Amino acid sequence: MNRNSSKSRVDVLGERYRSRAPTLSSSLQAVARYIHDHREVVLDATAMEIADATHTSDATVVRAVQALGFAGLRDLKTTLTAWFGPAMNSEEKMSATVGELSCDINSGIDFVLSGHKRACDALSEPHNREAVAKAVTHLIDARQVALFGINASGILADYSARLFTRIGIPAVTLNRSGIALAEQLIGLQRGDVLIMMAQKSAHREGITALKEAKRLGMPVILLTNALDSAFAKQADVIINVPRGGENGRMPLHGTVLVCLEMLILSVASATSSRTVKTMKRIQDLNRSLKPSGKK
Repeated sequence: MNRNSSKSRVDVLGERYRSRAPTLSSSLQAVARYIHDHREVVLDATAMEIADATHTSDATVVRAVQALGFAGLRDLKTTLTAWFGPAMNSEEKMSATVGELSCDINSGIDFVLSGHKRACDALSEPHNREAVAKAVTHLIDARQVALFGINASGILADYSARLFTRIGIPAVTLNRSGIALAEQLIGLQRGDVLIMMAQKSAHREGITALKEAKRLGMPVILLTNALDSAFAKQADVIINVPRGGENGRMPLHGTVLVCLEMLILSVASATSSRTVKTMKRIQDLNRSLKPSGKK
């Protein structure tokens, strides 16, 4: 069972919130409401992080959790995990997808083409064109572009960082985990711009990258199909990028790449002199790297 089917489970938190929240003080109500409305974020958050988000204290968070009938934050998270159920992994999504397709080549072709067509139609809508234009205004003056993505999105981050460098904007990737991600994050500075590829799951890597960007005053450009996620609530620009993946089927990452190339080429055309100058210098360096006598 994936998270889309979680609503069929007993919603212990929801029942307790509805029955107990009205009797709580205003500060406890604020925490309880946040926990109820941001369940995926709470799953990976500490008491101090919840306190920061609700402008309260960690002691108030603990009291609110207990007032909702849980022994503590760990007990609450255990209950939420059971309610969400296990998320489908990549193998399960691939199995679900190929299981729905007919046993012929055309069904696979049609699945991908129709998915990308829907995504491209969505990307061309007025609200997304406006969002891309806003993103470009931030990127033009960026000291450096940081691209956040994990798993498959991490590969797209590597590719896009090379393209940004080619048009004259220094770029770095934020696509690792643990201490390796911390080492990538430490290089961020004021004047940088963050492009995030993230969906609904408020994973610790994304939350940490977002917090560091906010601390530095960096504009955040979010590429997502989860418009109500914790990331979306803090992004400066949101570009809606449909990826498919409904009903447990595999998502299409090519639609995200389309959006990234839209951004990069838009920035390149808006700063054509810098782009041409950088590309010329790259070619000069490339020629000097070739063996003598070869062009």
